[in-house]
Amino acid sequence: MPDAASRLTRSLEQLAGAPLPVRVRAWDGSEAGPPGAPVLVVRNRRALRRLLFKPGELGLARAWVAGDLTVEGDLFTALDLLAGLIWERGEDAPGLARVLRDPEARTAVRGLVRLAGPPLPPAPPREEVRRRRGPVHTRRSDRRAISHHYDVGNDFYELVLGPSMVYSCAYWPASGSDATLEQAQQDKLELVCRKLDLKPGRRLLDVGCGWGSLVLHAAREHGVSAVGVTLSREQATYARKRAADEGLTDRVEIRVQDYRDVDDGPYDAISSIGMAEHVGAAPYLEYARVLHSLLRPGGRLLNHQIGRRPQRDESAYRVDEFIDAYVFPDGELAPVGTTVTQLERAGFEVRDLESLREHYALTLRRWVANLETHWDRAVQLAGPGRARVWKLYMAASAVAFERNRIGVNQVLAVRTPESGGSGMPLRSRTWGA
Repeated sequence: MPDAASRLTRSLEQLAGAPLPVRVRAWDGSEAGPPGAPVLVVRNRRALRRLLFKPGELGLARAWVAGDLTVEGDLFTALDLLAGLIWERGEDAPGLARVLRDPEARTAVRGLVRLAGPPLPPAPPREEVRRRRGPVHTRRSDRRAISHHYDVGNDFYELVLGPSMVYSCAYWPASGSDATLEQAQQDKLELVCRKLDLKPGRRLLDVGCGWGSLVLHAAREHGVSAVGVTLSREQATYARKRAADEGLTDRVEIRVQDYRDVDDGPYDAISSIGMAEHVGAAPYLEYARVLHSLLRPGGRLLNHQIGRRPQRDESAYRVDEFIDAYVFPDGELAPVGTTVTQLERAGFEVRDLESLREHYALTLRRWVANLETHWDRAVQLAGPGRARVWKLYMAASAVAFERNRIGVNQVLAVRTPESGGSGMPLRSRTWGA
C-alpha cells in the first residue's frame, strides 16, 4: 500500500485539479512532492478530520492553530505557492458542491476519509471566537471584537511591533532595506502629521489611537493638543503611561470611548489609521458622517485603511473565515472606490489618495521576523495557539499585499466649506523623477 504522504498528495491533487507546489510530509514520516520545495507537515490524522469537517480555509486554520499542521522551510514561499494554486482560479473556482459532483473528486474525498480515520470532528482550538447571536457593529459587539484582537497583552505586542508600538504599515524609503522598522514607522507618523497640516495650538482627534504613538508624536513634534480614543482598555492604560513618561499629559488625552460617542468637536484634524476596517460596510456612512461633523470647516481627515480588490458581484463578498474567527471578528474590507464614495456622500471633498500596498508587505515581513526572533517569549506570553495565529495571519497578509489581493490606502479629505476654499496647496505632492 502506498505511504500516507503519497496517498494524501494524490487525493489533494485530484481535488485541486493541479499538482501540489509544496512537498508533503505525513505523520508516518513519509514524504511526497517536489524536492526542494517548502514542506507541508501533516503531523497527525486529526488535521485531515479538521479539513473534512470544515473544508476550506477554516479547517486549514484550525489545523494550523492547533499545531496539527505546520510548514518546514520558508513560510512566505509556501504560502505564495499555495496562494498561486488557489487565487489563479479566481472567482470562477467551483464551490464544494460542484466539485463533489465530479466522480474523481468524490474518489479523492473517499481517500481522505480513509486516511483520516474515525470520523469524529475535533473541537475548534480555544483561540477561535465563539459566535454570539445578535447584531454586529453595535457598541457592545465592537467592544468585544476589539478586546479579542488588542487585549492580547501589551508585552506580546511589544515583541512583534518593536519600540514604535505602531500597528499599521510603516513608510519605507525607496529601498526598504535602508531603514529600520522603527525609523520607517516614525516616517509614517510624520507623513500623517504633514498631510493633516498639524501646527501648534491645533486640535487632533485620533480615532482608534492604539498605544498612542501618533498622538504622542503629534503633540511632541507639532505642538498640537491631541485626543486619542480606543475601545481597548489595555491600549489606553499603556498610552496614558507613555504620555505621562514623556510629560505630555497636558496636551494628550487618551479615552476609552466609541467614536460615535465623541461630542467635543470641532477638531482641526482627524486621523483614523487602521481603524476603519473594524467599522463594517453597513455603518460606514454613519462613521464618515460622524467624523465630518466633528471637524471644523476646512479641517482635514486622514483615513488610512486596508482595501480589497472589487468583485464582479459585490453581493457575493464574504468575510475571510480565518480572519473573522481568529484575528478581527466582524471586520470587513471594502474596495477603495467604495470608501471614497462613502466619504464623499458624508460631505467630504477627497483631495488625495496614496497607495502604500508594498509598504505594508515590507512591514509585515519585519513583524514576522520579530515574532520568530522572540518566539519562545511570545508563546510564554500569549500561548502557542495565539502565537501561531499571529504568525500565519501576518505572513499570509504579506503575501496578499505582494500579490495585489489587498491594498492599503491613505485618503486625505477636507470638510470644504461652502465658499469652496479647501486650504490645500496647489501642489500637495512632489513626484520623484
